[in-house]
Amino acid sequence: MTTFIAQDAPSVVTQMVGSGLIGIREGFEAGIVVMVLVAFAVKSGRRDSLKWIWLGVAAALTMMIGTFLIIQFGSSTISSLAAELLAGLASLVAVAIVTFMVLWMRKAAAHISGDLKSGLTDAMAVGGAAVFGLAFLAVGREGFETALLMVGYAESVSGGVWPLIGLLLGMVVAVILTWLLYKGAIAIDFGKFFTYTGIFLIVVAAGILAYGVRALQVYGWLPGLHAVAFDISSWYDQSAWYGVIASGIFNFRPEPTVLQVIAWVGYVVIVGGLFILRGRSVAPKPAEPALEGVA
Repeated sequence: MTTFIAQDAPSVVTQMVGSGLIGIREGFEAGIVVMVLVAFAVKSGRRDSLKWIWLGVAAALTMMIGTFLIIQFGSSTISSLAAELLAGLASLVAVAIVTFMVLWMRKAAAHISGDLKSGLTDAMAVGGAAVFGLAFLAVGREGFETALLMVGYAESVSGGVWPLIGLLLGMVVAVILTWLLYKGAIAIDFGKFFTYTGIFLIVVAAGILAYGVRALQVYGWLPGLHAVAFDISSWYDQSAWYGVIASGIFNFRPEPTVLQVIAWVGYVVIVGGLFILRGRSVAPKPAEPALEGVA
């Protein structure tokens, strides 16, 4: 799983699309954070702080890629059974962190810009190291979430390096979108963006949770490996276009165990319900205006 695996082109593309969508969502979220910090520093006449902001961003991105590579590719040195345990635990941790961040962003999106500006004002008064730390923590939080989410996703689709490539391409798209937003070329309705992508992440996380449950069943930590909830493999073609998409992005199996189905449905209902309820308490916001006066 840690090398380029010979796969059909549709399977590779689907795996890259799934991770690419994650990269766009998480990358754009981080990009908004960077955009607010940079714009505020420029408008405050503190361009000397920009180098510390970019150093913090670079350190956070390095941490994200390093975390993914160490966990994902480090498993090649252990037995297949131990790899199942590592994959299962990593998937559960990823789901827990992604759940927290999705629900937190749902509530915090309305005031995150003000919080960042306030934090940067205090950091600039302290010095460059404080600005570096603020940027690293602000972006690193997104990066660590993305790394763990991608570990679970890459494990579930068994796509070698393809999910990582898709993630990086998605982040490139996110950088372009952030730059266009920064220059005022586009306007984004952040409320709708985080709502739709949040729902997407919840479904993806549910699939990763189901994968983690099965991995722990294989290892023996959870019961019910042979208790199949349903089996549609007689007519469901997992190699067809719909099977590739459902498996590559949402980790759907034609013969899931009962415990997998319970975990998937329970997660979508509970977390999806909380996501909707938290959104109702936040007043809708119009599209974000261009950042005028920022060079």
